[in-house]
Amino acid sequence: MSAVLQSLSIIADSTRVRVLLLLQRGELSVAELQDILSLPQSNISAQLAKLKTAGLISDRRSGKNRLYSLQPPSAKDRETHAHLMALISAAGAELRETAKDATALQIVLRKRAQTAKTYFDALAGKFGRHYIPGRSWKALGETLLKLMPPLVIADLGAGEGTLSQLLAQRAKKVIAVDNSEKMVAYGSELARTHGVNNLEYRLGDLEDPPIAPRSVDLVFLSQALHHAQSPAAALRGAHGILKPGGRIVVLDLLQHQFEKARDLYADVWLGFTEAGLHEMLTTAGFKKIETSVVHRETRNPQFQTVLALAEK
Repeated sequence: MSAVLQSLSIIADSTRVRVLLLLQRGELSVAELQDILSLPQSNISAQLAKLKTAGLISDRRSGKNRLYSLQPPSAKDRETHAHLMALISAAGAELRETAKDATALQIVLRKRAQTAKTYFDALAGKFGRHYIPGRSWKALGETLLKLMPPLVIADLGAGEGTLSQLLAQRAKKVIAVDNSEKMVAYGSELARTHGVNNLEYRLGDLEDPPIAPRSVDLVFLSQALHHAQSPAAALRGAHGILKPGGRIVVLDLLQHQFEKARDLYADVWLGFTEAGLHEMLTTAGFKKIETSVVHRETRNPQFQTVLALAEK
């Protein structure tokens, strides 16, 4: 009886319930649990220690990582264990974080499967480091632009429109939206000066872009979402202007703790987690959502860039 009471005491904590539900799906490291739960490593390690002491989980060393999993019950404890896991599942159903944890878990598992990404990260790190005649990021970017079909594109939070001007080389039409009158005036004059006739600048907000509903093939939000007062509303606005089957591309900062960014760059949000972006896109009505971290800066504060793609 004491073992049962100890187990009940151990699971009378929402974090430990969340951990046990995740470990039902397979082994996870502390770092992976930290990504999923968005909790400090010290907190997660403390909860894992309690669960291990109670005999509910076990761990093993794998390279530099320690992987945690559920401890299989002995033959005599199987019935008690089954009842305990049923209680954990019932408790998990009452926690609002459970659905978010499931989404974040899928992202973590997908990262594991992308073993080739390590190779491409290394390759990207070397690109441009050594001189090779004729090879440059500009040439590569121009090549990829030529492969893009002629689309109607909205660049929301466009600023002066550097990306808009690049996209206009190939797009059917580009609508650049920004809430700064000076940015819109500057970009418009630049487009006129260079004879870019398929690029139109409009003054407006991310949350309510001045674009007709269902009129756009592709929406870009490039380092703009963390400036929105309501990122969720901005994504709903993007969804509204997209044609059925249209796509959204979000490039933004991965969640960070550099508070000075609020004053230095007028950032409203300190980036977003992959799971958070996934949840907001889902709520806005998007499907076929993909997220990945595509760049890591080496200089402090070591900002990281997250890419999210989705379809209406």
